[in-house]
Amino acid sequence: MTQRVAVVERILDANDRLAADNRARLDAAGVFSLNFLASPGAGKTSLVEQTVGRLAGRLRLAVIDGDIATSIDADRAAAAGATAVQINTGGECHLDAVMLRGALEQLDLTAIDLLIVENVGNLICPANFALGTHQSILVASVPEGDDKPYKYPGTYRGVDALVINKIDLLPYVRFDMDYFRRGVAALNPGLVTFPLSCRTGEGLEAWLEWVVAQVMARREDAALPSVA
Repeated sequence: MTQRVAVVERILDANDRLAADNRARLDAAGVFSLNFLASPGAGKTSLVEQTVGRLAGRLRLAVIDGDIATSIDADRAAAAGATAVQINTGGECHLDAVMLRGALEQLDLTAIDLLIVENVGNLICPANFALGTHQSILVASVPEGDDKPYKYPGTYRGVDALVINKIDLLPYVRFDMDYFRRGVAALNPGLVTFPLSCRTGEGLEAWLEWVVAQVMARREDAALPSVA
């Protein structure tokens, strides 16, 4: 058992070093990057579509999609207006820094303001593998239930912002928002949270303005020209 733990630690350490290289590459090109985490069906791809479609006139966007198979999500991101790259993991339940490095090599980073990485749908594995992105966004959804912060504390503890998608279903689904938020607050106090519906558009504006503000802050910190 001790030997196995040591091997796992070496794998994660190597991944962290590659993630740092990815971050340096993104920083050098002036790209701000987000890593979207969620369980399958929470609405990551719908949020990608809405974000790309509504910000395409203000930011230059690219999307890297991770899935076990198919290019369905990357095709949807491209149709929304982003430059899109698909990573097929072939069975792996998460992206890692090596996979992201290969995808970055397919992009002209100097032509990108915002890069969205849509990780594989999973609430466990992706949280353990750093990619080198600047912030991690967890997309939860009302139909999943209000107990997810209690069941998956590691994922909720490690993210920089939370989207609660599908709030249009609140009248029809048993979901105690106060109970959910208490669980989140216990794990990640002060976490910025965006209740919204990708279907109706409710709450999207606050999310979009926050994203633009993050990109602007990144460019100001790096003394880069502002975007419109």
